[in-house]
Amino acid sequence: MKVDLFDFHLPEELIAQTPLEQRDASRLMVLNKETGDIDHRSFHDVLSYLKAGDCLVLNNTRVLPARLFGEKEDTGANIEVLLLKQMEGDNWETLVKPAKRVKEGTVVSFGDGRLKATCVGTSDQGGRLLEFTYDGIFYEVLDSLGEMPLPPYIKERLDDRERYQTVFAREQGSAAAPTAGLHFTEEILEELKQKGVHIAFLTLHVGLGTFRPVSAETVDEHDMHAEFYQLSEGTAQLLNEVRANGGRIVSVGTTSTRTLETIASENDGKFVAASGWTNIFIFPGYEFKAIDGMITNFHLPKSTLIMLVSALAGREHVLHAYNTAVKEKYRFFSFGDAMLII
Repeated sequence: MKVDLFDFHLPEELIAQTPLEQRDASRLMVLNKETGDIDHRSFHDVLSYLKAGDCLVLNNTRVLPARLFGEKEDTGANIEVLLLKQMEGDNWETLVKPAKRVKEGTVVSFGDGRLKATCVGTSDQGGRLLEFTYDGIFYEVLDSLGEMPLPPYIKERLDDRERYQTVFAREQGSAAAPTAGLHFTEEILEELKQKGVHIAFLTLHVGLGTFRPVSAETVDEHDMHAEFYQLSEGTAQLLNEVRANGGRIVSVGTTSTRTLETIASENDGKFVAASGWTNIFIFPGYEFKAIDGMITNFHLPKSTLIMLVSALAGREHVLHAYNTAVKEKYRFFSFGDAMLII
């Protein structure tokens, strides 16, 4: 299957640069996955599409302030580091700019030496393995020195970095936000509960590889980056009960979807408590085993994300919906509008 089949024209002015003042003020496109029919609504209207007995599954990962700016100790050259994945202890897989200046043994200092990193090796696609040293608690030091790792298509500065966190973010570890969850407020979640909709949480720490356009010519040639996930015993039990009682499982975001499908695929369609690393790649032809619907944002052309959405609703339906979104001037990507596929 050619990657070009998932391309579409996106005017640059439709890429949302800042979050809306109110999280739930975004637009909501509702796509019927069977017929391709489209409704244009506001995000708060999601309440009318979910029924008592359904279960909404959200990713409670918390984005790290993972972008650091430092200097090489020997030359004073400026170095930018982006934390991608914690390996063992204080060792991290990172992206470094400019990478050619950071070789094995190079020491980079941040915050007048409050945090230091020594290059101990390389990783795939030019990444660097860094070992950090510091006094105190790593995440507290990082919180004081780091900046939010906003995607490269966002050029505006984010004044309130909590707007790149969901209101239910709890588990530290992501290099990017699970952006479909950014639309939710505590009030909407409470209204859903009052309606009888179950709310469940899982964790998948989002890596940047999820968002990169696919560089291969065919889908089969693309390798997904592995990401850490965790599903609790309580959540697994709830999901199995919802399914047994005829309720629908609606995932919020491609990250929640990939976690649920990983677990269900490995357990004959059942949900079990599990944790580990997943590199599941979902594209048209995939048979869904876990979810019945999904809330997501509008994604990059030729990305693994639009392929996943196309697997659920059909490529032609999705591309028609995306072309309609462009025509109707929906806002795209991380701070953009939402789509409900049901």
